[in-house]
Amino acid sequence: MDIGLIGLGRMGQGMTRSFLRAGHRVTVYNRTRERAEALRGQGAGVAETIAEACRSGVVLTMVADDAALQSLVFAEGGILRALPLGGLHISSSTISVALSAQLAAAHAEAGQAFVSAPVFGRPEAAAEGRLLVVVAGPPEAIEKCRPLLAAISARLEVFGDRPALANAVKLAGNFLIANVIEALAEGLVFLRSSGVDPAQFLELFTGTLFNAPIYKSYGSILLKGDYDTVGFSLPLGLKDIRLFLAAADARNLPMPVASLLRDRMLTAMARGYQDRDWCVLGQVAAEDAGLASGPPSGAMSSAKGNE
Repeated sequence: MDIGLIGLGRMGQGMTRSFLRAGHRVTVYNRTRERAEALRGQGAGVAETIAEACRSGVVLTMVADDAALQSLVFAEGGILRALPLGGLHISSSTISVALSAQLAAAHAEAGQAFVSAPVFGRPEAAAEGRLLVVVAGPPEAIEKCRPLLAAISARLEVFGDRPALANAVKLAGNFLIANVIEALAEGLVFLRSSGVDPAQFLELFTGTLFNAPIYKSYGSILLKGDYDTVGFSLPLGLKDIRLFLAAADARNLPMPVASLLRDRMLTAMARGYQDRDWCVLGQVAAEDAGLASGPPSGAMSSAKGNE
């Protein structure tokens, strides 16, 4: 399948590699040209413009936020004008429910299709084709892009024919992940202050009551205190919680835990952690408890054995 891919952050680069490995022909575009050129040697074509990336009639975007996607789609020479009649725009970005609905309407008016396909997983999962992909949009458009999305996914789940439904799922999912990070951070701080070995605790509970990838992977990061290896940055996590709250607010839904998570992330931002992984909430919890920010003695070696 011929596809253009716009947005070569950590996730976009990993997705491109998975598409190429599966035999798809990918033309990439990025504002920072060096990132695109780095993929040329792996078989990707490099577009000079957004319009060139849309030439095949199918384009996937993976950018940071609403503003970035709006500029790509609605600008002069942007995706909306560049895609041909019958073209397909797949958005894998984590964006607002409102923007997703706006994009669906704009593409439909232009005689094009819009599919929302946000993903769960860190960059290494994107590069290895192990993402969880949630999809919503016109059924025929979903079927058209299914072989493409299969190249990046361990599981693909369709949630309906309105693209905004997938974005609601993505925001709710990231809200739950943020809950896991904050709960683990607080629990590990409590254990450390109580003299309990956090590594032993995690090995027990992630092998029994909480035997799930999310607890194992984030528990390992928090145990090590490795917040400088950024799989998902703190500002992006804060952005997603704000989008979740905005969507809930539009429905007059109280979200007290989400409000707390936003404030915890704002605290981390105020302490200068904007360049770190969103697991830096573990450091905030440790600092608030008056504990050293790093992992306890011996936790590093114990954590490696649990991976």
